[in-house]
Amino acid sequence: MKAEGLSGAMRGKKVVTTVSDKSVDRAPDLLERNFVASAPNRVWVADFTHVAAWAGTVYVAFVVDTFSRRIVGWSAATNKQTPLILSALEMGLWQRDRAGFPVVPRELIHHSDAGSQGGFHRSSQHLDRGGVAWDGQQGGSRR
Repeated sequence: MKAEGLSGAMRGKKVVTTVSDKSVDRAPDLLERNFVASAPNRVWVADFTHVAAWAGTVYVAFVVDTFSRRIVGWSAATNKQTPLILSALEMGLWQRDRAGFPVVPRELIHHSDAGSQGGFHRSSQHLDRGGVAWDGQQGGSRR
């Protein structure tokens, strides 16, 4: 949209969703910006946005399987901390297992551009234990 000079409607004050931590090294881009998967459960991308509500701001995280373009997991919270993103990922892993298509260890790359406010160190360790390669663009380890 930016390249075409387009932008979404803006009402109210601007909400900043990602605040990068400049002191944390960025993880390598395992996908090299190629978000195409050859099969299900190979590449999942995550992002989150905000929704204005009467009671305040609600943050919603989504995890999408790039093969099917299906939302495999989602999560909502009133803050934008790491558990918001982890809950969406865990829902995706649970749903795929429940549907009879479990993630094969070491086959799935989970990509997130900037993590959750620099808090993805904990997330990357969690993902390593689960056999998921984390392709976060901020912090974390690679497996």
